[in-house]
Amino acid sequence: MRVIVVGAGVVGTMHAWHAVNRGHEVVQIERESEARGASLRNFGQIWVSGRAGGEELDTALRARELWEGIGDRVPGLGFRACGSLTPLRTGPELAVAEAAVARPDATDRGYKLLTADEARVVNPALRGEFEAALWCERDAAVEPRTAQLALKRALVASGRYTFLPDREVRDVIGENAVRDDHGEVHTGDAVILCTGAWLGGLVRELTGPDLPVRRVRLQMMQTAPLGEPLTTSVADADSFRYYPAYRGEALDALNSGQAQAPTAAEHRMQLLMVQRADGGLTIGDTHEYEHPFSFDVVEDPYEHLGRVVESFLGRPLPKIRRRWAGVYAQCVDTGRVVHRQRVRDGVWLVTGPGGRGMTCAPAIAETTADELGW
Repeated sequence: MRVIVVGAGVVGTMHAWHAVNRGHEVVQIERESEARGASLRNFGQIWVSGRAGGEELDTALRARELWEGIGDRVPGLGFRACGSLTPLRTGPELAVAEAAVARPDATDRGYKLLTADEARVVNPALRGEFEAALWCERDAAVEPRTAQLALKRALVASGRYTFLPDREVRDVIGENAVRDDHGEVHTGDAVILCTGAWLGGLVRELTGPDLPVRRVRLQMMQTAPLGEPLTTSVADADSFRYYPAYRGEALDALNSGQAQAPTAAEHRMQLLMVQRADGGLTIGDTHEYEHPFSFDVVEDPYEHLGRVVESFLGRPLPKIRRRWAGVYAQCVDTGRVVHRQRVRDGVWLVTGPGGRGMTCAPAIAETTADELGW
């Protein structure tokens, strides 16, 4: 088969990966010289722990397995099975963690409740004050700024892959073909549109105005090297409010009895933090849903996150070197893992994984390949 993939973010690149590894020829077309969207502007976390039970967790676990296997073949991904810790300071936070550990799928997620001393054995960089921590062994990480580049090098080496940058697909031509803004037509046995948060233009023409996908904006930052290993990813208890695995009576009690800090509530925040290969820390994030999005970044969330991180580390945060905003596409029905739609004969749109994109992309693409009979 010959597969045309539109979009070079992580979802598109994983579709190219599965097609090439099943023996097919792939042409991948990208609007920019390289991907510049949410696939780079994220934590690089393979985040199993907070996923909803059922299809979402199954997808994340399968993706975690695939990421590890791909990481063995492509060391440039920077895959590492680091797990995550969520330090806990109050009774209501501890109660949510205890409810999580009691879930029937807790073992699949690698949940374990640790004392503060046990958590510091797992991650000695956490010298701040907390009473306990939720350990999630199945969480992992890759390097988001370089992952797509490493995958592309491996795809090129296959001899069955062509990358066409700086080309915007303008039209779908008949069946299984697209025309780019250079006037060239690319024909295959299947066309997969993985356009990320680009939901206008051709996507709107193909789907109409009622595509059940929205755009979400976030703010993040990255520090200078910490100077020591941060051996796990780190979250705070505000993350319980945003991930479906923690829903239940204990979370209801947390929400009603322990208010978020005003800045965190205003910007719909949680702390997620992971260390990069250079030793710096990627820290976030916020959630903005109302359009039109701001064109600038707001300082208050960064200051809030800095205070939370310093309280866990028990030391000053290294210098902030980068701040950025990003936009990703999320299914309006947040219980859906992804929006997959045949928009023309031989042409499929795959978008809207939301904050699950980096985690779930390998399994999302595998499902597409299986359903299309590649």
